Amino acid sequence: MSEVSRVLPLLLTSLLLGCIMLPLGLVDEVQAETTPVEDALSAEGLTLVALRNDTMDMNQDGEPDAIRVVVILNSSSDLTEIELRLYGLHKDKEVLESQYMAFTGQSNVSLVYDAWSEGEHSLRLEFINQDGNKITTLQLPNYVLTPALKTPQLMLDLEAPSWIETGDPCSINRIFADETGPRYDASGVRTFSGAPFTVLDNQTILDCSHWPAGEYLLKEAYRNDLGQTAEYWLNLSINNRPAPAFSMSVVGNENVTDNPCQITMIPNMIDVDFSTFDKIWTVQGVVLPGNRSTSYDCSILPAGVHLITLEVINNEKIRTVHGINLVRLPGLNLSEDEAATLPSRSFGDETPTESVGWFSIGILGLIVCVVVFILLVRVKEETGVSSLRDLGPMPMILADGSPDAQGLPTMTDGEGILWRQHPDGGTDWWDDQLRIWHKW
Repeated sequence: MSEVSRVLPLLLTSLLLGCIMLPLGLVDEVQAETTPVEDALSAEGLTLVALRNDTMDMNQDGEPDAIRVVVILNSSSDLTEIELRLYGLHKDKEVLESQYMAFTGQSNVSLVYDAWSEGEHSLRLEFINQDGNKITTLQLPNYVLTPALKTPQLMLDLEAPSWIETGDPCSINRIFADETGPRYDASGVRTFSGAPFTVLDNQTILDCSHWPAGEYLLKEAYRNDLGQTAEYWLNLSINNRPAPAFSMSVVGNENVTDNPCQITMIPNMIDVDFSTFDKIWTVQGVVLPGNRSTSYDCSILPAGVHLITLEVINNEKIRTVHGINLVRLPGLNLSEDEAATLPSRSFGDETPTESVGWFSIGILGLIVCVVVFILLVRVKEETGVSSLRDLGPMPMILADGSPDAQGLPTMTDGEGILWRQHPDGGTDWWDDQLRIWHKW
């Protein structure tokens, strides 16, 4: 028994030492194993010291919307150039965030992935050497994110009166926002339809004050390369501005030349300013130069009947013409010279009359009969080319007979009238009869 008692402690000590040494050997063996990522980086003289992924809430709404990946690398080379590429996959669309590194010894870099759509995002990190070859790929966890970036937004803001007429102040502000597409170099294309003339992407404000009258259904649409879309509709009605409506007030009609005479324009349109309109007065078809006022002093007109017209042209070149026959009677106290030059005036029973005589009437009737007979029996032979009325400017047509727009944008309104627009915003309409452009 004494010998057994001496051997038993030795056996227990051996077993205890064996139990202690065996785990140490296993631990050393596990620590000696390396991952494929570490092996690939080690072949390039790099060591992945640390890797950290942090979720962030950029808009502070309580939901994660971005991932920040921090990478710490150590290099055994004098100078190491490497590119880190962080890929995010969501809904079969993949975006890239890259970062270039040039360092000696140990360095770190941070890459931020912004979620561009709500849902699950799969991330992976690639290491690219200076030759552009992939060293290795590190798969990162999947994250459920809510985007903080603004998705595509469109709006057409109309600034115009509630009832729009041609020539009224009218503008359309094109409001556009997209933070997601430009963030990942995936900007898309904007399309605009419904306008009478071409609309370019860089036109942030559209001037619709020069558009022809009509009903317009405007639509702007946008789609970026990530598949995100936005569109906006705007109904716009432009009505034809009516011609200037006015009447003429006359003081002195059928009065003698000794009395005052005045013709005044009376506007018949409410809330319409006639002060900026052109006003053209004519007497017997002769334009009175320099007179652009709303009244005309007709006291200077001699005795007789005078046709006086007033043409009013609004800012859109729409015109209205009114005329009156003004009668001016000779004065009562006339000198002999004035009585000889002025038209005769009836003074009732005291008006002297003269007898023409039957002989004179017969001769006049004979002359009239002869002239009528000659006009009835004479047949005029046209030997020359018949003259045509002056059509104005030469027709502006192409070889195929279509209007020559001279490279300017055109549109056809609801009434079938063809319009073209100049770079300064002015417009012309096509006259099918004269085959020329008229300025609007």
